[in-house]
Amino acid sequence: MTFSESINNQQILIALDKLIQVVAQLRATDGGCPWDLAQTPQSLIPYIIEEAYEVVDALHSEKKEAITEELGDLLLQVILQSQIAQEKGDFSLEEVAETITAKLIRRHPHVFADVKVANETEVHHNWEKIKQQEKTEKQESNLLSDKLKDYARSLPTIMASLKISKQAAKAGFEWENAEGVWDKFKEELEEFQEAIEKGDKQHACEELGDLLFTVINLGRWYKLDPTIALQGTNQRFIKRIAMMEKFADKPLEEYTILELETLWQKAKKQLIVNS
Repeated sequence: MTFSESINNQQILIALDKLIQVVAQLRATDGGCPWDLAQTPQSLIPYIIEEAYEVVDALHSEKKEAITEELGDLLLQVILQSQIAQEKGDFSLEEVAETITAKLIRRHPHVFADVKVANETEVHHNWEKIKQQEKTEKQESNLLSDKLKDYARSLPTIMASLKISKQAAKAGFEWENAEGVWDKFKEELEEFQEAIEKGDKQHACEELGDLLFTVINLGRWYKLDPTIALQGTNQRFIKRIAMMEKFADKPLEEYTILELETLWQKAKKQLIVNS
């Protein structure tokens, strides 16, 4: 480590220590913030999820100030959870940092030990092998179904579906080629349409789930992240609505469906020109 790197690390530690002290003061029973004092690990869960998504949005924007701010908000959640846990005598921020540091060293033997790897694929293979060994040592279940349940319980739905499909594929539940996935997509689309036509809402909901799961598998086959894809669609839709409102001379709800379609196409063309 160079002298300048050492100085920079000291500055980082000073900044982190100040943040830790601020959070501790917010949680102080004498002179702290009533809102912060009222929080529990469970009550803060929605904020963790919200801040994580806002970090992702900031990263997509590529705006340095936004990324810095949102990463700070997410870091606050880590420190706040650790502060509450320390007050209860469960664990501390020090233990959190030590645990992830030890895990990184343990799972990167090609960096911190003498293991040799030729490419990224071998790195991933070793990572999964070490994870499996850790589970065995902790006497955790190695059943595929238990692993899939963990994904379904702890991850956002689309992300969970992608993880579930990847793990199932590793276990052999995989199509021979992309054509097989496309055939499955067509099959699920037909079944969804039939359920809709029959008016069976429960069955239609099940078939819609099957259809969405198959679409996620299509994305996996073509190395496309469905979450990123859907986020992009949401943003494009919002931009088109915003452009329609610029062209409109009255609220959108006062237009007919044909007029809205005309505005939609006009907005779409304008955004292409602007891009």
